[in-house]
Amino acid sequence: MMNFQYDSTYLNSLKNIAIFGGSGSIGSAFINKFLSSTKLETLFTFSRKEQKYSDDRVISSTFDLTSEDSILTAKDLIPKHISLDLVMCCTGSLHSNELMPEKSLSEFSAEKAQFFYLTNTIGPSLIIKHFWPLLNKENQSIIASLCARIGSISDNKLGGWYSYRASKAALCMMIKSASIEIKRQNKKAICIALHPGTVDSKLSAPFQKHIDSKKLFTPEHAVSQLINTLSNLSANDSGYQFAYDGSRIPF
Repeated sequence: MMNFQYDSTYLNSLKNIAIFGGSGSIGSAFINKFLSSTKLETLFTFSRKEQKYSDDRVISSTFDLTSEDSILTAKDLIPKHISLDLVMCCTGSLHSNELMPEKSLSEFSAEKAQFFYLTNTIGPSLIIKHFWPLLNKENQSIIASLCARIGSISDNKLGGWYSYRASKAALCMMIKSASIEIKRQNKKAICIALHPGTVDSKLSAPFQKHIDSKKLFTPEHAVSQLINTLSNLSANDSGYQFAYDGSRIPF
């Protein structure tokens, strides 16, 4: 486990950032934190719904996580002369109006599996595919995707939630494989997954009654912890999943 205190040095080193899922609880908290830095030059934010910002450093656009063409359109908004110091993918689904995680194998279906894989694995993987070439090669840069401890196969002691667990485990494998390829062309780039803990948001709302209030984080607290985790990474950490407290989560 990393031993750290909050330090604005890393935050102030970020000049150009792209964030996907900027309208969500965690994405919004990240944006607010990034905008607090006077060193920030440009923040590209992509959301499912249109967002407006008064800060002229923000370039905001809508995108569809399930469409590769939409992600390519997002990429085209990044000027050719800009290298990104950080790409954050804050997307993901735990449930929808019609679908909930399976409590037993009898509830597993192709429909649920396709939904969770599309939103939790395929979409973030397409973002990695198209945005890692934009990472800064002169200084350390990071492309990070929100994941979950529940995606750890070795940590699975309870079972259940089949499609969600599998989609997050698959994302970890995509990140591991991508990190190997990325390192060949950009030795200073880091490709990782991040576990924010249980955050008070729409995503976790249906499941909060069973959670210890001390383990339910505000988005602002979770983001501060995650930025601390990012600030302590090195190139050797690429390909792994890290929790909000800086600990590396086993596959």
